[in-house]
Amino acid sequence: MRVAVVGAGSIGAVIGAKLAATGHEVTLIARGEHLAAIVADGLTLVDHVGRFSGNYRLPAGNDPAGLGEQDVVIIGLKAHAIAAMLPRMQTLIGEQTVVVPAINGLPWWYFHGVGGALEGTNLRALDPAGSMFRALEPRHILGCVVHIAAEVRAPGEVHHTNGARMILGEPAGGISERLQRVAAALDAAGFDAMRSTNIRLDVWTKLVGNLSFNPIAALTGYLMSEIVADEDVLDVIRAMMREGMQVSEHYGVRVPMTIEERIDLARQLGGAKISMLQDLQQRRRLELDAIVGSVIELAERASIAVPTIRHVHALTQARARTLGMA
Repeated sequence: MRVAVVGAGSIGAVIGAKLAATGHEVTLIARGEHLAAIVADGLTLVDHVGRFSGNYRLPAGNDPAGLGEQDVVIIGLKAHAIAAMLPRMQTLIGEQTVVVPAINGLPWWYFHGVGGALEGTNLRALDPAGSMFRALEPRHILGCVVHIAAEVRAPGEVHHTNGARMILGEPAGGISERLQRVAAALDAAGFDAMRSTNIRLDVWTKLVGNLSFNPIAALTGYLMSEIVADEDVLDVIRAMMREGMQVSEHYGVRVPMTIEERIDLARQLGGAKISMLQDLQQRRRLELDAIVGSVIELAERASIAVPTIRHVHALTQARARTLGMA
């Protein structure tokens, strides 16, 4: 397949390198020193999870224009960067192109294919200008939830540190031929590609963890192993998860595990450095809107009180401001 990875940072670079290693024609879209290093010396993948460590000499640039139509486009951007990039991706999208947003938080496509009164609902936290559905026809989207830990440890050097599970699902449900095709390619590349018939359930199962662990990591500087070892901090995590699950249930999604089971799932990441802590340390804008703000907005629409989520959100915003990141 012809595959463009738009946003070849940590997760995007891992996916791109492993697809290239298994024979696909991969082009990376990145920026800054990371892009410069990839162009000059190739992408170095240190694979702590699988067998794909190596240096990958892949076409790379900062502009998707001119690449031509792709079979698959992987979006690995931060959520707040996607709206500006979608119009620039038009030349990549053909009639049959599949777009896989491998992103954190509540995805902007969430209310596409949901049916009923909520169909096509737009959230300010995800798409303030209301332009994203217009910039990309949602029929191209294949939902994706990523359970992978990775870090860019130096420009052009990415470490895949933990996890291999990628969950794929059609927004409208069912198991389509394109879902099977993309999942098979990911399986061959060493990932554990799960075919989901209810991708929104998978979104929320991850999100109740992200909305709690991510800002707590940014505030404390803890690795995942340190968070789950601190019972006082875990009490805050539990309260945030409880509130998040109340919101998800209101919108028809009941997370099929207890709070303790969700914490145990996080324990499997070991000493991973959570993405929001990585961003804080690199002075990059935090994904608070998609991961936390979207849940607060949904709670407001439903008149559900989420005081712990609000308090932690406010503190994390303040932390970002003191570092000149907001």
